[in-house]
Amino acid sequence: MRTPIINARILLLPLLLTVSGCSKPSLDVVPSLTSIGQATPIAVHVHDPHGVSKFTATLTQNGAQYQVWQAPAVSKNADTTFNFEIGVKTTPQLHDGPAHLILEATSGSLFHGTTRWEHDVNVVTQPPVVSADSDQHYLYLGMADLATMNVTGSYTSAGIRVGNQTFRAWPMPGGKPGLFSLFAFAWNMPPGTTPLAYASNAAGNDVTTPLTVIFPKREQPVYTQHEIQISDQFMQKVLGELDPNGSGDPVARFVKINTEMRQANNKTLADLRLKTADHFLWNQPFTRQSHAQAEATFADVRSYIYHGQKIDQQVHLGYDLAVTQHVGVEASNDGRVVWAAPLGIYGNCIVVDHGYGLQTIYGHMSRIDVHEGDMVKRSQIMGLSGMTGMAGGDHVHFAMQLDGVQIDPKEWWDAHWIQDHVVRRVELPGFSK
Repeated sequence: MRTPIINARILLLPLLLTVSGCSKPSLDVVPSLTSIGQATPIAVHVHDPHGVSKFTATLTQNGAQYQVWQAPAVSKNADTTFNFEIGVKTTPQLHDGPAHLILEATSGSLFHGTTRWEHDVNVVTQPPVVSADSDQHYLYLGMADLATMNVTGSYTSAGIRVGNQTFRAWPMPGGKPGLFSLFAFAWNMPPGTTPLAYASNAAGNDVTTPLTVIFPKREQPVYTQHEIQISDQFMQKVLGELDPNGSGDPVARFVKINTEMRQANNKTLADLRLKTADHFLWNQPFTRQSHAQAEATFADVRSYIYHGQKIDQQVHLGYDLAVTQHVGVEASNDGRVVWAAPLGIYGNCIVVDHGYGLQTIYGHMSRIDVHEGDMVKRSQIMGLSGMTGMAGGDHVHFAMQLDGVQIDPKEWWDAHWIQDHVVRRVELPGFSK
């Protein structure tokens, strides 16, 4: 009986496939591209255990194809990041309009598997043009205002910048041309900072134009100074509620809560700006808690005194409104609940969104009777006041924020101010004083 002759090359093929591999590279493009300008930077991370033998970037536009970049050398590393620029500066044949980007990476393996990544992009060679209203914007620290603007050309974001803070622009209500932005002049903004209308596009173009601003003669507001006497009982109450599993020096724990937890809680509040409606949810002036006495006002400076020693200082960004124990907490205006849960120093807390980044905050409540997503009406009872969180007595902490920046609420309680600063500039359907 003859023994079959087996071709050694047939047996070798699976071994070669295993040793040399026939895998294809994986591509990760950072950031996600939508536009290409004069010289848009691109970073592409390529992973292949056999390295990369070739990498190219190609743009096609109106039937023409341009190789815009090629890796100058082979990479034998399993992970390689290619950084390069593409755009009109290196490929002057490109012009404004849609294009198609193709990235190709070829494996360094025996069989040179190739991965192709494709994405539609927009070529933008010219910056946008932005113009702002000619109104005189009277501003002081802690105040909000509204500006209108027009943007022409390609842009991906627009709004108002005040110092290092940015406030979004929105399409004018009612389908009218142009944009508007509710913006804030924060309580700690350097006096004299000029708000700028801006427009940017993904190609790296950014243009600005200043608003016409009038600042009051008194540049700095006189913030009220308060000394908060911390008793042993209050110290234990705060630590037991907000740091129940902590240990160590009580004063250090209290200060950490009052600083680090406060910062984290305020960031949580600021991030709620992303949960805002793109239309007005209200059409009446905001209301203040009925029959309430203000025990603290906006931007009060608080020094915390414990056993005769100052242990901390913080700025109080809201109003402490007290009536009686466990009084019903009223919604300041129509809106949608975007937070209804405990929040550190604010205790049981509710945040109501009123549209276009404008939100009201209610803290220290003993009971919450609404849920996230609920629609509430002006003066609706949402729960009961209390002393949860960093509260020494029964009250509601009331605050407002605009695109995540906390502002002085008092102007929003004034129908004439709303008429002059909001309704005169944009359409607010059904507004009634």
